[in-house]
Amino acid sequence: MRNPNPTQTILFAACFSLLSAFTSCKSDKPEIIDQAPIVAGSKSVYITNEGNFQFGNASVSYYNPEQNQIVEDVFKANNNQNLGDVCQSIAYLNEKFYLVVNNSHKIEVVNSGTFKSCGTISGLNSPRYFLPVNNQKGYVTDLYDNQISIVDLNSNSVTGHIPCTGWTEELMMISGKVFVTNPYRDKLYVINTLTDQISDSISIGYASNSLKEDKFGKLWVLCAGNSTISGGLYCINPATNVVEQSLPFSSTSNPCRLRMNATNDTLYWLNNGIYRMSITATVTPTAPFIAQSGVNYYGLGIDPSTNEIYVSDAIDYVQKGMIYRYQSNGTLIHTFRAGISPGDFYFK
Repeated sequence: MRNPNPTQTILFAACFSLLSAFTSCKSDKPEIIDQAPIVAGSKSVYITNEGNFQFGNASVSYYNPEQNQIVEDVFKANNNQNLGDVCQSIAYLNEKFYLVVNNSHKIEVVNSGTFKSCGTISGLNSPRYFLPVNNQKGYVTDLYDNQISIVDLNSNSVTGHIPCTGWTEELMMISGKVFVTNPYRDKLYVINTLTDQISDSISIGYASNSLKEDKFGKLWVLCAGNSTISGGLYCINPATNVVEQSLPFSSTSNPCRLRMNATNDTLYWLNNGIYRMSITATVTPTAPFIAQSGVNYYGLGIDPSTNEIYVSDAIDYVQKGMIYRYQSNGTLIHTFRAGISPGDFYFK
C-alpha cells in the first residue's frame, strides 16, 4: 500500500518496525519450488503480496513451515497467468480461497487444494476485504464506492449494494451482525444480514481499520486516528452495541493490523513495532513487544495453531519483501522472501 493512490498509501504507512532479529535469526533459507506442494493435512501459510501499483504483478506466496518450503507465486504457478494488480487480502470458505485484487476490480476464486482458478467476481470498484456471511452470500468492502457489495457465492456475481459513506475496510460477523470499519469516519457500522441494511452506527475513535473477537465474545476495534486526533482501542459488546472500554493511544501513534492469538485473549498490532496486550489490560502498552530496528513492518499474522508471529517487511515497496517468523515469546525462527509488499496472511 505504498502506491500513489489511496488504495496503497494508507494501511497507515506508519506500520514500520524491527531488524534486531537479524542477529538472532537462523540463516537457513526456505527451499524455493516451482509448483504448489499443497498436501492434505500439512500446515500452510498463504501470504498476499500487493505488488507494484498498476504493474499487474500481485501474487500469493505459499509457505510450508514444517518443510520450510515456499512457492513464490502459487497462483501463477497453477494457472499460467498473473493474478492481477494489487492483491489486497485473502479469505476462505468451503475449500475455496477468495483473493481480493483491488486495482483489478475483482475477486479471484481458487480451489484451496490446487489453487486452480474456479471463478471470478467482477464488477467491483476498488475492493478491500471479503466476508462470507453464509454459504450463499458474501460482503465486499470498498475504498471508493460509498457502498458495500453483496455477492452471490453460487454465481460469483454482485447482486446488490449496502450504502455506506466513505471507505469501508475490515469487517467481522458476530451473532448475525456484521461490523464494518471505516478509515474516514469515527463510526463502526452494523449491518443486519437478514435485510442487508445498516441497522446502527457505533461512535468510536477516528479511522477504524481492523477488528477481532475475544474469548468472551467481545469485539475489539483498532482506530488509527490522524494528525490531529489520537487513535484508540475500543472494546464493544456486540449484543448491545455498547462501547465498554476505550483505551487511547498517544498522539504520535498510528496503529494498524489488529490481530488475536489462538486462545483469543491477547491482542497484537503494528505501530512502529509489534505490540501485544492482554484483553484484561486497562491501559495500552507503552513499549513494543518486538521493537523496531531499521525495517518497514507492513503485514501481521498470528498462527492460530502455534501462536507463532509472522510479520512482513515491505522494505522499499519495490523489491520483494521479507517475512519474519517468531515464536510466541519473540524469538526469531526464520526469515524468508515473499513477493512485493506482502500485506496479509492466511493460516490453514
